[in-house]
Amino acid sequence: MTAFKTASLASLAAAALLAACSQPAETPAETAAPEAAETAVPAVPAGVYALDPTHTAFFWSVPHNGISNYTARFSKVEATLTLDPDNLANSKIEAMIDPTSVSTAYPGDYKGTHPDTGFQSWDENIAQGFLKAGQFPQITFVSTVVNPTGPRTAEVTGDLTFMGQTRPVTLNATFNGLLDRHPFLGVPAVGFAAEGSFKRSDFGMEAGPVGDEVKIRFDGEFVRQGDAAAPAAGAEG
Repeated sequence: MTAFKTASLASLAAAALLAACSQPAETPAETAAPEAAETAVPAVPAGVYALDPTHTAFFWSVPHNGISNYTARFSKVEATLTLDPDNLANSKIEAMIDPTSVSTAYPGDYKGTHPDTGFQSWDENIAQGFLKAGQFPQITFVSTVVNPTGPRTAEVTGDLTFMGQTRPVTLNATFNGLLDRHPFLGVPAVGFAAEGSFKRSDFGMEAGPVGDEVKIRFDGEFVRQGDAAAPAAGAEG
């Protein structure tokens, strides 16, 4: 299950750079079709954006015993996006996931039914037993390439460091929208989604009853920093 972390970082990167690639097409208004006007992508302001932790969701799933997809999430994700809409090559996303923040919503008495593991909960078992959080306290992702695939979509590739190994991971990102002025913070904000998959065996984890392929899904908002009203962390509402 260690592979889950990797996914999260990659998703952040995907989203951030996706915002960068969302520039409006220079089509004359008088010749643009109604559909094009409705889907036109707004110009995203350049700057440094921080992920809003109160509006972030990162889920992962893996095949379990060949009969289901076991799904959980990470609740502590941080990311910084340096966005240059005029030159995507200058844009960069850096992300970090805390492996101890895994949340499975395990409903049973884990300690009572698994007394020999030495862990207090299933979440702790995943974090420490599978993800080796004590030895590898962070999962990180640093973007390297963004490849726009449409006005609101892009493939984002970056270096994912997980379990002490670094591998390239590519995610499909979708730009969800832009707020010129956040209703609570008064600064620009962007939102995106990202999803993809990778093999945890590529990072040194052996597959077994839990399958090799890890699928991830990320949804989040980034708030521009440096403005007087912009806080360093999340917003209410």
